[in-house]
Parts: sequence; C-alpha cells; structure tokens
Amino acid sequence: MKTNLFPAIKLTVVTLIFFSGVYTAIIWAVAQLAPNHGNGEVVVQHGKKYYTNLGQTFTEDKYFNSRSSAVDYNAAGSGGSNKGPSNPEYLQTVQARIDTFLLHNPEVKKSDIPVELVTASGSGLDPDISPKAALVQLKRIARTRNISEKNVQALIEANTEAPLLGLLGPAKVNVLKLNIALDQAK
Repeated sequence: MKTNLFPAIKLTVVTLIFFSGVYTAIIWAVAQLAPNHGNGEVVVQHGKKYYTNLGQTFTEDKYFNSRSSAVDYNAAGSGGSNKGPSNPEYLQTVQARIDTFLLHNPEVKKSDIPVELVTASGSGLDPDISPKAALVQLKRIARTRNISEKNVQALIEANTEAPLLGLLGPAKVNVLKLNIALDQAK
C-alpha cells in the first residue's frame, strides 16, 4: 500500500501546485501581452462600454439580431439551457423564435432561417453569427434604415471575419461591430 499511496499523494500535491499556481501565472502573463491585457476588445458607443467578445441583445428592427441566449446575455450565468431537441418546452421556445423572426422578416421563408438565429449557443454569449445569418436579415435592415441592400451587403462583407489562417473555423460576423458600423454609415 505504501508503494502506491505515497507516490499518488506526491503526484496530487505537485499537480495541485502546478495547475493552481504555476500554470495560472503563465496564462495570466501571456494574457498581459495581448491587446487590452486579455480582457477582450472593448468598444465605447454613446458613452457605454461594450465587449465584442460577449453577445449583446438587439431587438430593434434597424439592427441585426444576435444569436439567441439561454441566459439572457448574462455573462455571470453563462450556459446553455440543457434541454434536448426532443424537449417540448425547448421546441416551443424555438418555434416562438421562428415566429418572431418571420414576423419581423416577412420576405424570408421558414426553411431559409439559419439555425443559429433560433437556437441558443452553449454559452448563451456567442457574439458572432454566420454571414448567411446576416444576409437573411439584409432586406429588413435596408427597408428599416431606408438604405440600399447593396450598401448593407457591403457592410456585412466588410465585417465578415475569415476563418483563422483560412482553414480553422467558419467565417463569422461580429454582430456588435456590424451594428456599430451600420450606425456610423449614416
């Protein structure tokens, strides 16, 4: 027993010290080299501070809609709903989101709605949508703001981030940055 117990205790103490102290200090030090010291990109709009790495809620028709949030965009309570795709309550929530989207975007067919606009992300704080999710909202934005669809499409394209190194991950559009660009395009 001694031959197994003492090495296990030593290993536990070493890993505890390493991962709670040394590793944490290394990650903190690397973050200090990053822009904004690892706190994410901060945007100040109308005197209010926003973090571009956190999802925001946009409900007005003149703005692009973000991905839905199961935690009402509360970063303190980040998480998904934990309801499966066969849960009746979850299905009702998704159907309500579909109905709301179609009410505000009558020219869009139900089958053309990207899934990310009616389902919440795992964290509930996803700041990005796909270019397809932005383009499906294009007509509403152009109509509401009384600007050409071509100009709105140009803004979407200008705010689309390519996959990392052209390979890793999908193309994405940060909704906060896109909506700020819309406000500044006047």
